[in-house]
Amino acid sequence: MSLDNQTRDSILAAIPNLRAFAISLSGNVDRADDLVQETVLRALANIDSFQPGTNMPAWLFTILRNLFRSEYRKRRREVEDTDVLIITTPMHNFTVPAALKLWIDHVLRINRTFESTPAGKVGLMKDRPTFVLVGSGGFHSGERARQPDFLTPYVRYALESIGIRSINFILMQGLVGGDTSISEALLAARNALSRHAPFNRVAPVLA
Repeated sequence: MSLDNQTRDSILAAIPNLRAFAISLSGNVDRADDLVQETVLRALANIDSFQPGTNMPAWLFTILRNLFRSEYRKRRREVEDTDVLIITTPMHNFTVPAALKLWIDHVLRINRTFESTPAGKVGLMKDRPTFVLVGSGGFHSGERARQPDFLTPYVRYALESIGIRSINFILMQGLVGGDTSISEALLAARNALSRHAPFNRVAPVLA
């Protein structure tokens, strides 16, 4: 099947709804736009498999959904296979952003990463060094804290539920304070990481 004008127009007309669907799945506008682009490219590459007269939007939605599921299956395998786990995230409204919450929901799978027992969840994954780098505009830890922190206990509990207990939180706070504050936060984060393997092979940075 060739890409005629009608088929092209059908694909273009479906893009706004595809984007809304992708945002609902990923919780992230940038990732949603990437998913839509990948969907359109996949559709164009496989346009011969589309049956004329059938539902073009439904076909495109199926491609997008399958791309999304494949991506998260891959991410679960990455968590299961990795020796060191690194999570980077901003703090949104005192807790995790939607994209990280979605990732956690995909990783926490009964009888795969944890099992349910009368005593509660028991993790099935091996422990490994885990680093959670958290960026925030304000301060939520230490003497300058002016807001609560629901992210750290939530992420810690979620990871411990699947068996990961060697967790280090690296906080980059005060990032709305300008270039100096950003530089100080990055320097502190890098030096904090340098105290742990495998990062301790890198010399600390002096201000």
